[in-house]
Amino acid sequence: MKILAKRDIFTRSRIIKGLSQRELASRSELSHAYISMIERGEKSVGPATAKRLSDLLEKNVEDLFNIE
Repeated sequence: MKILAKRDIFTRSRIIKGLSQRELASRSELSHAYISMIERGEKSVGPATAKRLSDLLEKNVEDLFNIE
């Protein structure tokens, strides 16, 4: 299973919440580089990470990620 961010929606959601990539990384206990790769569609995430990021951005997992 691959879980990839819907790049534009993910990035827009982060910006609307007023978070930089570094702030989101800190709050989610992920690295800034990993958040950047998620936003560029270069990295997939696991189910727990998708849920954690969705909770922080106050969106449904299905709104932010494509599950293949």
